[in-house]
Amino acid sequence: MVEHSDRVAFHTLGCKVNQQETASLMEMFRKRGYQVVDFKNPADVYIINTCTVTHTADQKSRQMIRRAISQQPDAVVAVVGCYSQVAPDDILSIPGVDLVVGTRGRARLVDLAEEILEKKRAGECSQGFNAVQLLEEELDFEQLPLPDNPQRTRAFLKIEDGCDQYCAYCIIPYARGGVRSLSPELTKKRLGELICDGYREIVLTGVHTSVYGKDLAEDINLARLLQDLVELPGDFRIRLSSVEPVDVSEEMLDVMASSPRICRHLHIPLQSGDDEILKLMRRPYNTGEYRDLFLRALERIPGLAVTTDVMVGFPGEEDRHFENTYNFIASLPFRDLHVFKYSPRRGTPAAEMPGQVKPGAKDERSKKLRELASTHASNFAGGALGETLDVLVERPFRKKPGYWQGITDNYLRVIFPSREKGLQGRLLPVKLLRKVDGDLIEGEGWQGDVSFATF
Repeated sequence: MVEHSDRVAFHTLGCKVNQQETASLMEMFRKRGYQVVDFKNPADVYIINTCTVTHTADQKSRQMIRRAISQQPDAVVAVVGCYSQVAPDDILSIPGVDLVVGTRGRARLVDLAEEILEKKRAGECSQGFNAVQLLEEELDFEQLPLPDNPQRTRAFLKIEDGCDQYCAYCIIPYARGGVRSLSPELTKKRLGELICDGYREIVLTGVHTSVYGKDLAEDINLARLLQDLVELPGDFRIRLSSVEPVDVSEEMLDVMASSPRICRHLHIPLQSGDDEILKLMRRPYNTGEYRDLFLRALERIPGLAVTTDVMVGFPGEEDRHFENTYNFIASLPFRDLHVFKYSPRRGTPAAEMPGQVKPGAKDERSKKLRELASTHASNFAGGALGETLDVLVERPFRKKPGYWQGITDNYLRVIFPSREKGLQGRLLPVKLLRKVDGDLIEGEGWQGDVSFATF
């Protein structure tokens, strides 16, 4: 590694895939000798990894771009990610942007940034450079280096990119292109490296993770990949990111039910609990099919946590549609909900649909669902009291000295007391005693191999 004094700062907007990709980009700069600093600090290069899933995400991306430009005018400002891919000209119209890279070609980011930095230091003035590649030009899975996280607790392993579903509201297929999968061989190799590096939980992630293998010639899918991965040696567990309802097969449930190494957690987007709205959204299922899947999964995998995404204010959503959604969600024991307000995305079918919902109605519906989400989360936590579950210890609990905090395989937040040092990153059995704040659970104290109750 070449050591030099240049500094690079990152800001990430959006999903877990973006966060994982930023971590990989950080690793690329570290290997070239850069010091990674906080985005608020002076830097020689600023990287903004953007999101475009909503209009608000676009606004936040532009805000962070302008912040970087204003705080260090002589630095290189590079913008990458989904917003860059779909609107490079809009980004280049912002004075001070030096480089725009989309969702492809990011392996060249350090080289491009250094070339521009050298020119700026030589006093050469140049317009912003558009390095966005058309998604049709290259359809292979883009391999970025594995991130090196000194926390050694949880790692994200991207195994898939792109989406072919084209829901009526979603811009992401236009920003990410079609489905591409990391080969099974490379997936196993990378997972093995992460386990050897000390990670105890690895999250398999992607844009449409549940169709993993669709583009590969081999007879492979996500369930068969999981079957292979759980056979690797080491002390670890695997968590799945979002999986689409139509992709959760009996084969996948079989694998999850048979291996304690797969976290009992499924994030299954619902989007709406009304069949008319689901049809307008171009979602390939109805509420009856979703309910059937939910109940089958709970029966097969005791203690399973099911979380979901729900959208309010989709065009045409009237009060009766929303009430159907509310009642549907209330009737099932979700662990948690991620509630989103519909945002028109230019170029998507939904943006041109009649019946656009007023912001006030979206706010009211969102508030009601968030309150319901809190109730579900508290109920789920209460149902686990008395159990002893493995907790991935993440960090000391700041609000209570002498306590640690972590997460169980089924997505319960747990704190527990211990006088031991260096527990971060370990998987420890903790008996769950009581709820202390919403869905936060306090567990028995842990001292070496001995648990002790606290009252």
